[in-house]
Amino acid sequence: MNVAALLDELRSIAQLGLNYAQDPYDRERYERLMQLAVTEYSSVTGLAEGEISERFRQELGYVTPKVGCAAGIFNEQGQVLLVKRSDNGRWGLPAGFCEVNQTPRENIKREVREETGLEVEVGALIDVFSVLPGEYGQPNTLYALVFMCKVIGGTLTASHETPVVGYYDHKLITEWHFDHGHRVERAYQYWLEQSE
Repeated sequence: MNVAALLDELRSIAQLGLNYAQDPYDRERYERLMQLAVTEYSSVTGLAEGEISERFRQELGYVTPKVGCAAGIFNEQGQVLLVKRSDNGRWGLPAGFCEVNQTPRENIKREVREETGLEVEVGALIDVFSVLPGEYGQPNTLYALVFMCKVIGGTLTASHETPVVGYYDHKLITEWHFDHGHRVERAYQYWLEQSE
């Protein structure tokens, strides 16, 4: 087990314990577990302990994986719509975490609109990708739903999140955000199958 996965599990145990514990001695033990996890997360991520602790305490209820959505959008030449992210300068599909009170399809429509200026029709669910803690430096388990999408309106426009947007030959891109290179390849294979 890698360190990030261990920390994620410790945090989850601590957070759930704090949520359900009645006994004050148990609460002290869970607080200590949480503090150990926060301290180690801080050394791994470089974020301040206070910031990490605050983020964890905002998560109420049962701790579950984060869920995100991504859009596979291709032009007639087989180029994929990619965005260059402002947070790390890497390339990826239009994507983001799912918001509460929205379905995955509503989420991906919103993400594409916010990141590219385009309106899309959401098609088939292509695949579900799992990213485990620490694989790309992130502290959480993440599930990413990748949908095939079709442009139905809007104007291709950059945003503060995505200063560069456009259609590209994905085989020429080397600097991928997380596992987006794998996501793009899977979406491309799906696009090829549907184009035959």
